[in-house]
Amino acid sequence: LSQCCVLGALLLSLSGCSTLSEMVTANLPDRHSGRAWILVNLGTQTADLYRGRTRIASSRISSGREGHRTPIGRFRVLRKDEDHRSSLYGDYVDASGRVVKPNVDSRRDRKPPRTHFVGAPMPFFLEFSPGYGLHQGYLPGEPASHGCIRLPYWKARQFYLAARVGTPVVVLP
Repeated sequence: LSQCCVLGALLLSLSGCSTLSEMVTANLPDRHSGRAWILVNLGTQTADLYRGRTRIASSRISSGREGHRTPIGRFRVLRKDEDHRSSLYGDYVDASGRVVKPNVDSRRDRKPPRTHFVGAPMPFFLEFSPGYGLHQGYLPGEPASHGCIRLPYWKARQFYLAARVGTPVVVLP
């Protein structure tokens, strides 16, 4: 029994998600047919992945905060990038990789001497509108992003693997 507890604790620590059930359900085989599509509800801060009319996954999200609203409407996945990095938000780092100025907007924040910009990681990026996408990220329990839709690691991976370029994405207010 103690070995099972240790294994469970190890899985939780490595999973990057808040619950073991997210990791498990995101890795179950997909037995449903039909074309994938994604429904995002900004009011409830949730995203659902469907195959045809069957919901195969559901996730909590964090969408765009005040002043950085997530676009509403009907879209399609324009691009997929498993290891995407932001071209606008990130850190200024020196040659050794040390962060000199964190959490910058590369359009507004002046670059310190002898530094370069490193975009914030946005793994499992599904771009659905130019500059906006679903991706793995921090979920504080409220809208907090610059307009993208953040999902927990295992759910972002599941949505990424199910979607193709052209997959419909519906974003409701």
